[in-house]
Amino acid sequence: MPFRIFGGSVHYFRVPKEYWQDRLAKMKACGLNTLTTYVPWNLHEPARGKFDFSGNLDLEAFLTMAADVGLWVILRPGPYICSEWDLGGLPSWLLQDPNMQLRTTYKGFTEAVDAYFDHLMARVVPHQYKKGGPIIALQVENEYGSYAKDHHYLTYIKMAMINRGIVELLMTSDNKDGLSSGIVEGALATVNFQKLERDLLTYLDTLQKNKPKMVMEFWTGWFDSWGGPHNIFDADEMVITIGNILKTGASINLYMFHGGTNFGFMNGAVHFEEYKPDITSYDYDAVLAEAGDYTSKYFKLRQLFSTVIGQPLPLPPLVANKASYGTVMLFQCISLWEALPSIPEPVRSEFPVNMENLQVNDGNGQSYGYVLYETVISGGGQLNSGDHIRDRAQVFVNTLFIGYLDYNTVELTIPEGQGFRQLRILVENCGRVNYGPLLNEQRKGLIGDVFLDKTPLRNFKIYSLEMKPSFIESLRSAAGWSAIPDYSVGPTFFRGRLTVQQLPQDTFLKLEGWEKGVVFVNGRNLGRYWKIGPQETLYLPATWLWPGNNEIVVFEEHTAGRIVQSVDTPFLGRTQVQGQQTKMGQTSGNSLGCFFPFCFGLNDLSLAL
Repeated sequence: MPFRIFGGSVHYFRVPKEYWQDRLAKMKACGLNTLTTYVPWNLHEPARGKFDFSGNLDLEAFLTMAADVGLWVILRPGPYICSEWDLGGLPSWLLQDPNMQLRTTYKGFTEAVDAYFDHLMARVVPHQYKKGGPIIALQVENEYGSYAKDHHYLTYIKMAMINRGIVELLMTSDNKDGLSSGIVEGALATVNFQKLERDLLTYLDTLQKNKPKMVMEFWTGWFDSWGGPHNIFDADEMVITIGNILKTGASINLYMFHGGTNFGFMNGAVHFEEYKPDITSYDYDAVLAEAGDYTSKYFKLRQLFSTVIGQPLPLPPLVANKASYGTVMLFQCISLWEALPSIPEPVRSEFPVNMENLQVNDGNGQSYGYVLYETVISGGGQLNSGDHIRDRAQVFVNTLFIGYLDYNTVELTIPEGQGFRQLRILVENCGRVNYGPLLNEQRKGLIGDVFLDKTPLRNFKIYSLEMKPSFIESLRSAAGWSAIPDYSVGPTFFRGRLTVQQLPQDTFLKLEGWEKGVVFVNGRNLGRYWKIGPQETLYLPATWLWPGNNEIVVFEEHTAGRIVQSVDTPFLGRTQVQGQQTKMGQTSGNSLGCFFPFCFGLNDLSLAL
C-alpha cells in the first residue's frame, strides 16, 4: 500500500523508562507516524557474554509501547550506531584485542557481533510487521560509507540480520559524501543532511533507480562539545527546509525528535584536528527539549504535518512541572586518597596498562571513568607523557597537585624532594570517539610509557575508578568522612542531601563555582559537569528521586564550590545559531527557499510493508 514515513528519533537508553510513553505520545501528537531508535551494544552487553535487556534497556517494552501509541518503528541495531555515544555504541572490551579491527570482517569482531546478534535479533524478530509488530524496516549498520574500510562488511551485516529471521525492508544511511560507498545490494539507500542542496535527492536517484526517497537523518539541531557554544538551529529555517523536502515527495526522519541525556560516562567525542568530548546533555536543540518540554519547533512542525496529512492531530500531552528544591546542603567530604582503602585491591604491573586491559570486571577490563596510576620516584625532573595520556590527567606528588597532562600538554616539571615519594597520575576517560577513522585507537588511561627525565616509569599500582553504583555504596561506609573545610581542593568526594517534600518533580542541578567532576544521585551517575561549559545545569529526572531525603555525591577533581542548587530551568550555555551542518560538524551556507504549506504535492511513495 502507498505509505509515507514521517519519522522521529527517540533513544530509549537516553530517556528514563517512566517517560517513554510521554515522549512517544508527543511524537504522535506532532503528526509523526514512525519512531526510529538506535540499539546500543555497549549497554546491552557490558561484559562479554553477559546481556542486559532489563529496566531502561527493555527494548521489547519500548517497541510494544510504540505500537500501543500508534507508531511504526524503524530499528537501527548497528552494531555501530555513532549517535554521539561512547565508541559509537561498540563495547570497549573489544579493544582488549591489540589487533582489533572494528567495523570490518576481522574474525575477532565478527565473532563478537554474531554472539550479540544471536541475543538481540531473537528479541527483535517477533516485533516485525509480518509478525504483527510495529517494525517496518531495519537499518544495516550506520553511515558505513564514511568509514568504508572493508567492502565485504555491509554484506556480512546484512546477512547476519537475514539469517536470524529479519524479513522487513532493509535500509542503509549515509551523508552525501558517503552515499556511493555505503550502498549494499538488497537495501534501500537513504541520505542524511541538514541542508537540502540542489540535486542531492536526484543524486540519490542516480545511485538506485526508481526507488522511494528518504532522508533518514534530517538534523533538527546539533550536539555540543565541552568548551564550545550551545548550538542551535533556527526553528523557521528548519521548518522551511523540511517543507521543501516534503514537497519532493520524500519520506523523512527527524534526528532528533527528542535527544535526552548522556547519563553517566556514556558521551562520545570527535577527534579530527583536535579531541573534543561531548557534553552530558543531548538536548540537541531538538523538537522536544532534554526534559521533554515543547519548543517552538514542535508547534511549527505540528502545524506543517497537520497541513500535509490533512486531518486533525491528537492533542499534545500536558508538560510535567519542574521543581526548584533550592540549595542542596553538602555536609561531609572525603579525599580520594582517604577513600582508596575502600576501593578494591589495585592491579600491580611493571608497565602501564590501559583501562580496557586491566584485569578487573571478570576479565572484561574497565570501560569508563577514571584510572589512578601510582609509582615511586626518588627525585624530580621533567615528566613527559609521550602523548600516552587518554584523555586528561592530573599529576600529584604524594597529595600535592603538580598540573595537568592531555593531548596538548605533554610535559610537566616535577619538583625535587628528599627521599622516596609517590607519583600519582589520575587519568580520566573523557569519552571515546564515536565517528571518524580513529575508532580502533580508543583505548583509554595510560596507553604507553610515561617518562621522568627520559627514563620510563615502572612498577605501578593501578586503581580502577569506574564509579559504578557499588563503588558509591562502598564509599558510604568508608572511614575518613569529615566536615567540609572552608576551602577544599580535590580530588574529593562531597555528600549532602536534596530534600523533596512531596512527590518528586524534574529539576536541574546547577554547580556554580565548581570546576570539573561528576554528580551521583542516590548512587546513580547523573553525568559530568565542567566549568568551561557550555552546559551549566544537569538534568535530574523525577524518577531518580524519592520523597524525603535524597543523597547527592559530587566527585570534584580540583576546586570545589560551596553549594549545589536545584533550579527549575535548564541553562545549556551561550548559544550559537548554526549555519546548516555537515556530518563533520562544519557549518555551511544557508539555503532558505520559499515555503507555503498549500503548495505541497501530497505524492505518496510506495514502501512495501
